[in-house]
Parts: sequence; structure tokens; C-alpha cells
Amino acid sequence: MPSTLDDEIRRALAARVHFYHDLGIYDLYRRPYSTGPAESQPEKRQEMSMRSARIKEEGLSVPARPVDGIADAARALRMIREDLGDCTRCRLHQQGRKQIVFGVGNPKSDLMFIGEAPGADEDEQGEPFVGRAGQLLNNMIKAMGLRREDVYIANIIKCRPPANRTPERDECETCSPFLMRQIAVIKPKVVVALGAVAARTLLAINAPMAELRGRWYDFRGTKLAVTYHPAFLLRDPRQKKEAWKDLQRVMKELGLRAQARGAE
Repeated sequence: MPSTLDDEIRRALAARVHFYHDLGIYDLYRRPYSTGPAESQPEKRQEMSMRSARIKEEGLSVPARPVDGIADAARALRMIREDLGDCTRCRLHQQGRKQIVFGVGNPKSDLMFIGEAPGADEDEQGEPFVGRAGQLLNNMIKAMGLRREDVYIANIIKCRPPANRTPERDECETCSPFLMRQIAVIKPKVVVALGAVAARTLLAINAPMAELRGRWYDFRGTKLAVTYHPAFLLRDPRQKKEAWKDLQRVMKELGLRAQARGAE
């Protein structure tokens, strides 16, 4: 076998790994390869170890570990974070991101908020929604009768795009499998998509916010609602009343009682 993998083989191998991952197959094995005399078992193990190291060095994704049977949600989330590693799966790791912003909150929450992408403050602190938009989201959560630590908060992608640009489709597709695994572990009763990018990515629907809002979606066995992103509400405060209507529908579904008149 060649000592390095050429680009064509690397792409084919990566595509096959992702294909099996999409099918839910995580444990992959490779039969020993030999074109000459039979190798001893230690030699075979050494060769396979070298191949595994070479795959990691050349940037191929390692299959994700299944976490379905793990009862401890916090532990399962840590395993997903470990699988994510110091991610280099898309171009964002070369475009100025300081750190990965995985997600934060109650791993057993009934309510999960999903935004678009980390901003400068989030990239600095490693936690989603900690800037001005995060402060507004905190107020929205408080108005629902909850605390920030009662819910779980994440983003479609986990690295800051340069200049806070909108995430590209391939970046969302590369990163979203980890988010799907987070959702599967947390098992929220309601997911709230914050903004058009989050809603369109999760629902695979290319529609304007006016059409996306105001209804429930069945999303992977849970209910999903769409509302405005807090950053948009900072730019257009007139829409806060509309966002509050969306949150009231969520509150009714979860049996929550308002603690304030709305998001300030």
C-alpha cells in the first residue's frame, strides 16, 4: 500500500466514511492487506496503526461514536464534543476562528434554542449568545419564566465565519451532523430556530420568515417553532412583539407562565 494517500483516494475514502455515517454505521473495520508473504500479527497491527495515524494526519474524518445507549446526557454531549475535536472539516478553521463554540445549558432541557453561528464575543468566550444578541436572548428566556441555565443553546455551525458573514451551505452541511447528535441526546420537547438560516437549515425549506413563522413543524420527533434572531430584533425592535407571540406559543406548549410582559 502507498505510504501516503493521493487526493483522489482521500476524497473517495472520506466520501465512503460519511456515507456509512449517514446510514448509522460507526464501527468500521479494514481487512489486513498484503501482496507478499503472510505477515505476522504484530506486523499487521503495526501497519493498521500506521494507516489510522496517516488517515488522521491527512484530514479524513473519524467515524463518530454512537451515544444512543448512554443514559447520562452530559456524558454523551462530552463524547460528541470529543468527536468534534479541533475541527478542520471545513474552511472556517483557516479563516480566523479562535475556538469552537459547541453549546451550553441543561443537557436534559425541554427547550432548545438554535441560532446561526458564533459572533466575535462567542468566538472569544467559547459560548453561544454572550454578546448583545445573547443578552436579548437571556431577556427573552427570562420573560418565558426560565433561566438561561434551564435551556440548551447552540448554533447551526460552531465556528465564527469571517466578518460574521452568513454561513455557506457546505459549512452548514458539514457542521450540522454534530448538532443533530446534540439534539438527539438532549431530546427537547421544543426546538426554537432563531432566524432564517437556522430555520432553513433545520427544515430544508427555502422560504421567507413570514412563511416560516406562526406554525409548528415536526422535526425528528420533536416540535419546532421559528422566530426572529435576537440580532435581527436589535436592528428592528418593532419585531419584538412578533417574536413574543412566537415565544408565547412555545410557552403554551411547555406549560410555562410568563414572568414579564415580553423581551425588553
